Amino acid sequence: MKRLLIIAGCFAAAVFIVLFQPSLTASMGMKPVEEEEAGLFHQKVERINGVDSTVFPVYHSGQLIGYLSDEGVLNRHLKQVYKERYEETFPGSKAYLGEDMYMTAERSYYTYTNADAEILQYLDDNNLYMLEATAVSFADDTDVYARIYVADADLYESAMNTYVSYFIDSGALLQITRNESIPALTSFGSRETGIMIAQKITTSREYARPDEIMKTEDEVLEYLKYGENTEREYYTVRQYDTIAGVGAKNHGLSATQILNINRDKLSSTDQILNEGEQLCVTYFTSPIDIVVTRESLKQLPVYYSTSYVEDADILVGEQQIRQEGQNGSRNVLYTERWVNGVLMNGTEKSSVTTSEPVSEVIALGTMAKPDVGTGKYIFPVDNPAISCGHYCYWNHNGTDLIDQYDSYGNVYASDTGVVEENSYNWVNGNYIIINHNNGYLTYYGHMRIPSPLQVGDIVTKGQLIGYIGMTGLASGPHVHFGVMNDKGDIFDACDGFLDCASIGGG
Repeated sequence: MKRLLIIAGCFAAAVFIVLFQPSLTASMGMKPVEEEEAGLFHQKVERINGVDSTVFPVYHSGQLIGYLSDEGVLNRHLKQVYKERYEETFPGSKAYLGEDMYMTAERSYYTYTNADAEILQYLDDNNLYMLEATAVSFADDTDVYARIYVADADLYESAMNTYVSYFIDSGALLQITRNESIPALTSFGSRETGIMIAQKITTSREYARPDEIMKTEDEVLEYLKYGENTEREYYTVRQYDTIAGVGAKNHGLSATQILNINRDKLSSTDQILNEGEQLCVTYFTSPIDIVVTRESLKQLPVYYSTSYVEDADILVGEQQIRQEGQNGSRNVLYTERWVNGVLMNGTEKSSVTTSEPVSEVIALGTMAKPDVGTGKYIFPVDNPAISCGHYCYWNHNGTDLIDQYDSYGNVYASDTGVVEENSYNWVNGNYIIINHNNGYLTYYGHMRIPSPLQVGDIVTKGQLIGYIGMTGLASGPHVHFGVMNDKGDIFDACDGFLDCASIGGG
C-alpha cells in the first residue's frame, strides 16, 4: 500500500509540472526558455533535453558568435576554404581558425536553432583564418627578437643560401661545412677559414595569417638583407661613374658592397655603368650577422730610412745623394673578421721579411734640418688600401686612402718638406699641404682634427702630421691624398709617386 502511495504522488507531481509550470514561471517574471537567444545570430533554444549533450560554441575575441550543430561542420568548411582559397599559393598547408577565434565543446541541456551557414559566412566575410606555415625565429643570448613565417622551410633555406653566398666563396663554404682541410695560402691573396651566424635560428611549424606568410624566395631574401627596414636610398649614375666611385660617394661603401646590394642589376665590380641608371646605396640592415673569418697574405713594403751627412763642399741648401735608398719587402699574414661583408678588424698573424731595405744617404751642405723632399713618396697611412682612386668619380682629383685595420689611425708626411698650409674648407675638412721644395707638393684632407703643425714647420718623411678623419664632404673615414706641382697641376698619386701595385690598387 505504501508503495502505491509513493507512485501516485510522483505521478501527481509530474502532472503539476506539465500543467502549471509555464504559468508559474510567467507569474514570477521569468522569461520562458524557448524565447532565450544566444550569440551574434540570436539562436533560440528549440527544446530542453532530458539529458545533457555536447554543443559547439564559437568565440571571437571572447564574444560568443554562435553554436555550430556539429564540430564536423567547421572541419569540413576549413578544408573547403583551404582548397578554394589557399592551396595553390600555400601547398602542403592547412587552414585553421584565425587569431582570437576558437571553438569549444561544452555540455548543455539546450538544443539551439541552426545557424551553421551564418557562422561560416561570418568567418568568410571577416577572413578569420590562419594557415600552417614554417616559423623562423631569430634569437640572441637572451630572447627571440624577430620571427617571420614562410610557406615552407625549403623556401627559407634557399634564400639563406643565396644571402650567405654574397659573403663567402661557394667552394670555401662547401669545404668548411664538410669540415675539410683548407689549403694554406701559397700566394698573395685571401682564403676563408670559417663562417658562422652570430644569432640562433630555429624553425617550427606554427599558424599565421595568410598575409604575413612569405611566399617567394625574393621576399625572404629581402627580409634577410634588411629586416623590417623599408627605407631605401638610391643614386642616379652619372657619366664616367664607376662602381667603386658610386660607393665612395655614398656612405663610403666598397665596390663589393655596391655589387651585393644591387645583385639584380650588377654582376661584377668592373661592370660598365649606364648613365641614368638607379643603384641602391642603402647597405644591409640584416637581423642576422654572417661572420666570416679570412686569412690574407699581403706583400708590404719595408720603407728605407734616410740618413744625412754634412759636406762642407756642398753649397748651403743643396744636397747630393751618396747612396740610393731602396725599399725592402715583407710578407704579412693577417687574420680578418668580416660581418655581413664589412671588414670589422684584422690582426697580424705572422710576418717574414723577404728583402731588407737599403738606407738612403744624403750629403747636405747645411747643418740645418733638411726641408727638401727626396722625390720618393711613402703611403701616408698604415695598412693602406685605396677606397676611391684618382677620378673614380667625376672631378675627384686625388686618391682616397684608408687604414684597413684602424679607421682613424695616423697620417704621416709622404716625403720631407715644409708645411705650406694648415687649414679647413667645407669640401676637404681639416687639411694640410706640404711643399717638398723640389717642384712638388702633397695634400692631406679630411683629417679628424687640425694638424698641430704650424705653417713653416719642417717635416721629415714618415713624421706624424695628424689623424684620419671624415671632416668636410666625406662619407667615411679616409685621407684624401693628392700630389701636385708648384704650377697647380694635380697628378694621379699611383702614377709614379706611390707604389699602388703593392697594395693591389692604382
